[in-house]
Amino acid sequence: MHATAVVLAAGMGSRMRSAQPKALHRIAGRPMLRHLLDAAGGVFDRIVVVVGPGMAALEAVAAPHPTVVQHERRGTAHAARQAEALFGDGDVAILYADNPLILPETLRRLRAARAGAGRAGAGREGVGREGVGLALLALRPADPGRYGRVIETDGLVDRIVEWADASTAERAVTLCNAGALCGPAGAMRRWLAAVRPDNAQGEYYLTDVVALARAEGARVVAVEAPESELAGINSRAELARAEATVQARLRAAAMAAGVTMTDPASVFLCADTVLAPDVTIGPSVVFGPGVRVETGAEIRAFSHLEGCHVGPGCLVGPFARLRPGTVLGAGVHIGNFVELKAAQLGDGAKASHLTYLGDVSVGEAANIGAGTITCNYDGANKHRTEIGARAFIGSDTALVAPVRVGAGAVTAAGSVITDDVPDDALAIARGRQTNKPGRAAALRAQRTKAG
Repeated sequence: MHATAVVLAAGMGSRMRSAQPKALHRIAGRPMLRHLLDAAGGVFDRIVVVVGPGMAALEAVAAPHPTVVQHERRGTAHAARQAEALFGDGDVAILYADNPLILPETLRRLRAARAGAGRAGAGREGVGREGVGLALLALRPADPGRYGRVIETDGLVDRIVEWADASTAERAVTLCNAGALCGPAGAMRRWLAAVRPDNAQGEYYLTDVVALARAEGARVVAVEAPESELAGINSRAELARAEATVQARLRAAAMAAGVTMTDPASVFLCADTVLAPDVTIGPSVVFGPGVRVETGAEIRAFSHLEGCHVGPGCLVGPFARLRPGTVLGAGVHIGNFVELKAAQLGDGAKASHLTYLGDVSVGEAANIGAGTITCNYDGANKHRTEIGARAFIGSDTALVAPVRVGAGAVTAAGSVITDDVPDDALAIARGRQTNKPGRAAALRAQRTKAG
């Protein structure tokens, strides 16, 4: 059966204390909305995102999925109704962007439970026409706190009671509402239209759909999932807890796929980090978006990588920084306190310490001495440096771009290279040394007398 997911993402999230929509806040380098869309993408045939007015950035994140705008924030049921023209004729699941950690398997269970409830309900008075059933997601949190309680009778959901309205006995119930619902499109339209703002906030609550479904005699079932999947994100503290959950998932998946992490808890990955088998990651390594590391590479402690490709058998770090546009060939060595930006290094090239290489191509087996920098920015524009294969760049060389050092060429230590260096040439660009015998002793004597 065709199914549509409607994702409610119009909230600003006042408790986040942020000028940007809540669903744009990042977990593992990716907006929380994107996490949910990725999970739902393999389960539902169509996804529709409900956004608030003026949320162009959020609409861009939602693409290519269609968006609709909730111009007035009048509650979750009201938000869901904005998308009803796109419900289609199959099932409709209503999800929340601030529940971004739901796994695809849980969404599949939600769909299956909805279908099962509908089949079981077929033929009953008032519901045989559609085989109506409704499924919702529920959790048993360690601290139920102010969650709405799911009240069941004989294994079916009878009602959802908000904490403020719950009796002492109802507050003792540990099964709590996670918010997500799944039901037939026709019935969902009907139930949403019947929701009334009869509450202190004067809003249209999606949870009222449960009571409306039960009033029609529909079977309502709860699908339980772990708190780690269903806990909502409404504050910076909850965002941090979600980050920890996702990081634990990513680390476990990487190690299961053959990656070694000497101190997994200190490694931070992005949702799109790609690590091949037999990669070794040292302590306190951070991966930003867009990193791929090939087999046999080792990333040593306290390195930071973003938007780069590390080839097979490379050695990176400790204390290295690889910035966007960096591509390392096979067996490249990048040492401590080396920073690369838009740098392409050929197989076997080395930059072992205390170096900045920006907007540069380095040929295979070239050696970059300590303290080398490419002077790639003139205050207005960036310029590139080219270093040929097997070139040797002496320590403390400044390469003033645009400039080319040829294959097999050598630059003397301490040189400032402003002109191209031919293949196999030696370039010396520094002031000539002059020694003045006895002058140092005279200076010391002068300072002593003055003191």
